[in-house]
Amino acid sequence: MVNERVLLVSPGPDLTPQRMFLMKRTLLFLASLLVLAGCGDPVNFSAPIGINLKAKAADAKDGVVSSEKGITSETGNPYGAFINDARGKLEGRDPARIEISSLTLLLGGQSTGVTSLEQVFAGQVDAFFVMNETDNSYPVGKIKDPTGNGPVEFSVSFDSDTISGVDRSKLLGGDFKATLRGPAAAGFTPPSTAEANLQLTFTFEAFE
Repeated sequence: MVNERVLLVSPGPDLTPQRMFLMKRTLLFLASLLVLAGCGDPVNFSAPIGINLKAKAADAKDGVVSSEKGITSETGNPYGAFINDARGKLEGRDPARIEISSLTLLLGGQSTGVTSLEQVFAGQVDAFFVMNETDNSYPVGKIKDPTGNGPVEFSVSFDSDTISGVDRSKLLGGDFKATLRGPAAAGFTPPSTAEANLQLTFTFEAFE
């Protein structure tokens, strides 16, 4: 009985060194996660870049509405400014990756014959980039059955890592068009004279 009581009150082995070792490993692990998270931060954000498009019912072909415009065509070339600012923060180097953090579609008030997006499109609307000269296209995002005036958020799918070679240079140089395409709504086909002023608004991020 005496020995049994001693065993009950006897201290166990000294685990302090093991505990300190485990704590150090845990702290190092957490620190490494913070470093990795920091490496993933964008080096530059663009201001919202609005690309104004015009879609005419008279131009709908085979029941499809489409419109496109150069990414650098808007006043002040905000896309070009975004790329230049990113290079400045990277000491002249090109960003390794470009992402689209937000993309929306808006029906402008100057439209004629239509007052909502469902009067223009009936189904999935796709946005993509078409590179000048090579005509290669890269998906940017999609909206299923947009309604109202907007802005309506796209489900963004753009992946700049899929763009290489000459098209990569075109992406960084702004040598491409923003393109919008979707099935025409009933009534937004010839001989209708309706016109839709549409705006795609991009927010870009650049990564090292």
